[in-house]
Amino acid sequence: MTQFNAIIGKSPVFESLLRSARIIAATDVTVLIKGETGTGKEVLATAIQQASSRVNKAFVILNCAALPEGIIESELFGHKKGAFTGATTNKLGIFQTAEGGTLFLDEINSLPLAMQAKLLRFLETGECFAVGDIRPYKINTRIIAATNTDLNQQIDRGEFRPDLFFRLNVVPLELPPLKERKEDIEALIKHFLDYFSTVYNLDKPKFSRHAIKKLQGYKWPGNIRELRNLCERLSILLAGRTIEPENLPYEFSACPSTITEGAFKLPTLGLKLENVEADLIHQALTRTNGNRSKSARLLGISRDTLLYRIQKHRLASC
Repeated sequence: MTQFNAIIGKSPVFESLLRSARIIAATDVTVLIKGETGTGKEVLATAIQQASSRVNKAFVILNCAALPEGIIESELFGHKKGAFTGATTNKLGIFQTAEGGTLFLDEINSLPLAMQAKLLRFLETGECFAVGDIRPYKINTRIIAATNTDLNQQIDRGEFRPDLFFRLNVVPLELPPLKERKEDIEALIKHFLDYFSTVYNLDKPKFSRHAIKKLQGYKWPGNIRELRNLCERLSILLAGRTIEPENLPYEFSACPSTITEGAFKLPTLGLKLENVEADLIHQALTRTNGNRSKSARLLGISRDTLLYRIQKHRLASC
């Protein structure tokens, strides 16, 4: 079984994403994975590395937000003996430890501007400078980066280099939040319950249909990570039992399991939902002059979901 086959998700937007990721994995192209916290960016990066020609080489995972201030450059690119007080020996940097393999830069949005310039140089030339060295060294490392923020907004605020963004954004992959993958929730629950029953050697609980509906109606601010934590908790506390809505935490009890009546009124004679969806997409595209990212935000969906629905309704000319 490949790493991609182990990723759970059958919703159209997610399957489209995985098809793109499989194609990308066979190349050495730089990848930028976008998505909210908890959507599985590291899982996707790992799948890409495992399906690549670098599978038997180093796979180094680095959280840019966790880099220690003051010695970031040394951590990334290494240093020469005597480069600064305390540098008593030569030290390899993280880039060097990933030689021949893949370096996954998580939370790239947290990388300081000075280091962004050095990363840009590497992406353009393949060269790095160790602290205290006057000669660069060459590294053959594939970069997969990930962000949980909108880098365009950070560029507008002067917090992220636009030239680095364009270098990283060669092939962007946007993971949809769990609230846009409600078709996948039941399969993810089954996977997590199976896993935790094995890990803790406990009888597996099961969710009633009413409890499943509650979960499908929830907004999941913590995404898949939040669902995983819930399944682990209930696997321990309610082992072997049927989980009903009243067994769920408070935030789920406050969540309606069905759509409540809102501002839109269903006509007495009914309507064709596909026509309404197509019309709303057309209106959003018209309002944004065809800008698909802005249209997706207006509609409250991801850009990949919008592209899928544009194709579905044959609105490609918009």
